[in-house]
Amino acid sequence: MRTNTQSLNLRLKLLFIFFPLLHFGQLKTEWVSPLEIPIQLSGTFGEFRSNHFHAGLDIRTKGRQGLKVNSIQNGWINRIKVSTSGYGKAIYIQHYDGTTSVYAHLKKFAPKIETYLKEKQYEKESYTIQLFPKSEELQVTTGELIGYSGNSGGSYGPHLHFEVRNSSNQNPINPMSYPFEIKDSQRPQIQNFYLYDGIHPDSNKKEYPLVKKNDSVYSTAGIHISGKVNVGLRLFDRQDLSYNKNGIYKAIIRLNGIPQFEMKMDRISFNDSKYINLLIDYKEWTQKKRRIQRFISHTEQKTSFLNKDIVNGEMKISPGKSYQILIEVSDYDGNTSYLEAYITGADAITETKKQKDLLDPSKDYLFDFENRAVYFPKNSFYDSIPVEVKIEGEKLFVGKNHYPLKKPFEVKFKIAEQDSLIRSQSFIASLSSKNEPYFFSNKIQDDQWVGKSKTLGTFVISRDSVAPDIKPLNFKKGQSLNSFSFLKVKLSDDYSGIKSYRGEINGKWILFEYEPKNESLIFDFKDLNFDKELHHLTIEAEDNVGNISKLDMEFYRKAAKKKQAPTLTESN
Repeated sequence: MRTNTQSLNLRLKLLFIFFPLLHFGQLKTEWVSPLEIPIQLSGTFGEFRSNHFHAGLDIRTKGRQGLKVNSIQNGWINRIKVSTSGYGKAIYIQHYDGTTSVYAHLKKFAPKIETYLKEKQYEKESYTIQLFPKSEELQVTTGELIGYSGNSGGSYGPHLHFEVRNSSNQNPINPMSYPFEIKDSQRPQIQNFYLYDGIHPDSNKKEYPLVKKNDSVYSTAGIHISGKVNVGLRLFDRQDLSYNKNGIYKAIIRLNGIPQFEMKMDRISFNDSKYINLLIDYKEWTQKKRRIQRFISHTEQKTSFLNKDIVNGEMKISPGKSYQILIEVSDYDGNTSYLEAYITGADAITETKKQKDLLDPSKDYLFDFENRAVYFPKNSFYDSIPVEVKIEGEKLFVGKNHYPLKKPFEVKFKIAEQDSLIRSQSFIASLSSKNEPYFFSNKIQDDQWVGKSKTLGTFVISRDSVAPDIKPLNFKKGQSLNSFSFLKVKLSDDYSGIKSYRGEINGKWILFEYEPKNESLIFDFKDLNFDKELHHLTIEAEDNVGNISKLDMEFYRKAAKKKQAPTLTESN
């Protein structure tokens, strides 16, 4: 029979054993989905984007905006950001378990957040804004409405971008670790298989046709090669209820059973994105927009999701020996596809590649022409690469965009003596792959236009002489707007792009929400109450080279009743 002391000790031991499980269970019980619809994904955590690794999940919203977005747990809002690019309208909520959740591309915020935000926007007279409320100033509870899904910022269609971060360092964590109910019985699909003979962007590659042996295993015909090789794949994953081609969660490559490369997207750092172009066939991507993922780790690469305890993915094939390369790619639910490649080491063929005029990453380079210059600082490149810098007519050629750069280089054009108006409207333009110019830089330094570029390419001096276009869309000059809920204006620019804008009614700044994707400015009449009937509207806009246009017109709207308390007044 146990004594009271023994029984107490036993209960304490059991409590210490099961407390972490109970705590975990409580966290999971308190967690709710950010949306009140079945979850379908259009983007997964860590997948490759054009210039970054995706830091969260893109959740489909049935192709529309305005779905309720709820806080996943108790916490407080520690950041609110409104931008015309990037995450658009976004909320950051800090939770008591050491995580922060992020909800981006929102259409609008919940009423208490919207009120707080607009007060600050009117104080600062700026639509774009970033706020950091004091700890627990704006508390939220599990499942509380915080906003509505939208398409704001750098979004290309209505959806919710959802993240979970470690609050201490803001590094993103894979949100799939939360109990999302996502139907997924599909394995990742491998489209193409390549072997490269080196890490350098100019390395040779050869594609080997795939044969699908069954639902999970791919294979190739016998391969005869020798020397050092590494793997490249075109592949994607998708879930049962979503047609989108998403990224994979995990990959491991083995040579004769020994791991050679391993990646797993449990968590990433925003610093990882600096190296994304080292993990793809950059030349293939820039030339053909085909993303080949390379399973190789460059010596300059410092990514958090690669297993650093094994080698870098480069495999040595010796003549006369036999090898098996086994590749496993998995999604978060463990659905896995395998690729088996059998190799016989061929007799080595010595090929000497001669490349002239390679730029050394350890040196800096200045190409100085009579009225143009290009400067590459030390460590601009990851590898020694061929970059031809030359002038042809008005064009300044700075290599081809076949190589990823580690640091930006500087381009300079001497400003010629010319009319001051022409000078003020001129700028450096970069030419696209279709030879179309777009605004690059109009910064002036020591009588030169100066710009910094992270990609190689061709540059010219161009001119924008046309001011932005401001056009009322839902009202006319002198019109009575008593029944209107909002003003809508089109704001567009034909070349260099909008730099800034300002709207006023009766000499007071008003909040125009700007959406570059549809070139619209929208003012909500609920923001202000009026004490007279005739109103004077002005909107001024400036493009990136200083061309200014102005809209100046009057409209009528009844004054607010005296008993009505204003949301925001026109008085200071």
